Amino acid sequence: YSSGTTGLPKGIVHTHAIRAAYCTSFATSYRITPESVIVHAGSIIFNGAFLTLMPAFFLGATFVLMKAFDPAALIALIDREKVTHIIMVPSQILAIMHEDTFSHDRLKSLEMLGSVGAPLHLEHKEALQRVLPDRFSELYGLTEGFVTILDKYDFPKKMSSVGTPPPLFEMRIVDVDGNDLGPDQVGEIVGRGPITMPGYYKRPDLTEKAIRDGWLFSGDLGYVDADGFLYLVDRQKDMIISGGVNVYPRDIEEIMVQHPAVREVAVFGVPDEKWGETPIAAVIAEPNVAPVTPEALRTWTNDHIEARYQKIRKVISLESFPRSSSGKTLKRAIKAAYLEGSEEASRRR
Repeated sequence: YSSGTTGLPKGIVHTHAIRAAYCTSFATSYRITPESVIVHAGSIIFNGAFLTLMPAFFLGATFVLMKAFDPAALIALIDREKVTHIIMVPSQILAIMHEDTFSHDRLKSLEMLGSVGAPLHLEHKEALQRVLPDRFSELYGLTEGFVTILDKYDFPKKMSSVGTPPPLFEMRIVDVDGNDLGPDQVGEIVGRGPITMPGYYKRPDLTEKAIRDGWLFSGDLGYVDADGFLYLVDRQKDMIISGGVNVYPRDIEEIMVQHPAVREVAVFGVPDEKWGETPIAAVIAEPNVAPVTPEALRTWTNDHIEARYQKIRKVISLESFPRSSSGKTLKRAIKAAYLEGSEEASRRR
């Protein structure tokens, strides 16, 4: 099932041939061998688990399954078991990076530390590269069956990219009419490959929208550079239209995470009488630095944003974000809670 980050979860049909392709494609891309030691620290029902689980079974590698994610216990386990490969969602990566025991010496056995499920902000990638150089790999993709992978050796020179399609996968960037776009032109990411689903479970209506002429339409926006590397702009469903101009939450998030008092941020759009929509930022504070007020953070962010239409209207501080079972941040739940609270406040007034 899909994670439901932008809507209700959908059943995604995977054939045995697709699972076999998981064995070969990801074993090759992540350089997994029979001697590899892999740990999975998240939910086993998350499709991201299969990115390393299937290659491990296929090759006979060692696979360690944690009962539950615990950042301190995970660092100790990696050190003790000499783990070579791990894939986590960004919230888990941030959690281990903030542990006192996070160090190169404790994690030196890692050959690949992968990120999946959501973009990891550039600020955090750079910090990770300083402590664990030439190990980071990022996968962009859909359980529906298309991926790109940023290889650990491409990462230093293409740090903002999410990589290229693996062998046997194809990718296009198209406009609203389905026409192919050239390098550096933003459009919808479309792809296909050996893991592309035959369809959604008992939902031919949704299948017809997602798969057209054998191509999977992702609903995500991005562009490719002259070398064929994909750069993710944002989800179409997350895009904010303010005053008729497209505002991408990720652009604002990349700025806000540079503030030392911000640990995590989620930007979303809310209705606005004047502009149609306006950006709101929810943040989790960094506990080890001096606190900053939401208003001060809003001012700092807007001072660092060049485009007027990207400026945020409000910052809200949360102790934690709602997450899916796989650990992905549920922006729709944050937005719904904010709107419900605003409506309640209006009724009280």
